[in-house]
Amino acid sequence: MQLRAEALPQHLAKSLAKVYTIHGDEPLLAQEAADLIRATAKRQGFTERQVFTVQGAYFDWAPVLAAAQAMSLFADRQFIEIRIPTGKPGKDGSEALQRYCEQAPDDVLTLVTLPRLDKTQLSSAWFTALDQTGVTLRVEPVERQRLPVWLAQRLKAQGQQVAEGANGQQALAFFADRVEGNLLAAHQELQKLALLYPAGEISLEQIQAAVLDVARFDVFKLSEAVLSGQVARMLRMLDGLAAEGEAAVLVHWTVAEDIRALARIRAALDAGRPLPLALREARVWGAKEKLMERVASRLDAADCARLVGAAQTVDGIAKGLRHPDWPLDAWAALRRLALMLTETAAGKTGIALQA
Repeated sequence: MQLRAEALPQHLAKSLAKVYTIHGDEPLLAQEAADLIRATAKRQGFTERQVFTVQGAYFDWAPVLAAAQAMSLFADRQFIEIRIPTGKPGKDGSEALQRYCEQAPDDVLTLVTLPRLDKTQLSSAWFTALDQTGVTLRVEPVERQRLPVWLAQRLKAQGQQVAEGANGQQALAFFADRVEGNLLAAHQELQKLALLYPAGEISLEQIQAAVLDVARFDVFKLSEAVLSGQVARMLRMLDGLAAEGEAAVLVHWTVAEDIRALARIRAALDAGRPLPLALREARVWGAKEKLMERVASRLDAADCARLVGAAQTVDGIAKGLRHPDWPLDAWAALRRLALMLTETAAGKTGIALQA
């Protein structure tokens, strides 16, 4: 059974399933969900705990299967954790997990923790068995647009809140900019606010004074900011990636891939192909589809040619070559290229494509 992470407390207050499976790439939310399950299990009498960490393809699953069937030495109910850091239990593990789910007794509660899983893993026989036997929780990062609401909820939980209206929204937006992409650090900054200031309303000035800039960015979020036309966010992310030591070549590859995809989509549309086929041929799926569709509609073949040419120029600069019309510094050139595409996405084509 699939369950949203925020619905877990209400679920645990009613009943306990035999098996809980947590998967996703947000460490804070995964840790909080696991801690809540452990605490509830302990209160319900599942006090004898065993932990198995699956390491490599040659992990011995026999002790795991035996533990679930063994009688407790102290007449306590058992709590078994199975940690699979790679998300790949292997052939033997797949069979063992399916057998484990078939034989799961009522006096054993099992927690399985996994990283983010791909479509193949989510449709595998072993994951299906876990899902059908118990409760599955998928924990994902809080997206930037949802982050202010998430922060407000966390502040409320510790007895604090920002002012109503524009001032409060500005405070939350500032907070979100400082912690984007790093929920563990966001949690620490929230705890700091609880220690520094009493319960009640906290101001923008207090947040500015207390909250460190602990935002963490990745090239995939940069792509989202560029295609969404978010100029300020894109520039902040580029500066962050540079400060974190990310390779300019990798960042350029991400921006250039988006440009090449847009050029392929535009060429396919100009050739009379329907949009869904053009997106599929350009290998664009998921959340990027709508973003690419919107940006491609604002470009013509000449625009795409200029963007592709600019991407090729910056590729050379990132690899040490010079160009008379472009900055010598790779990151400065990347900012110019990303700005061209971001302003195009924002509808400022007159400015963007003059570079």
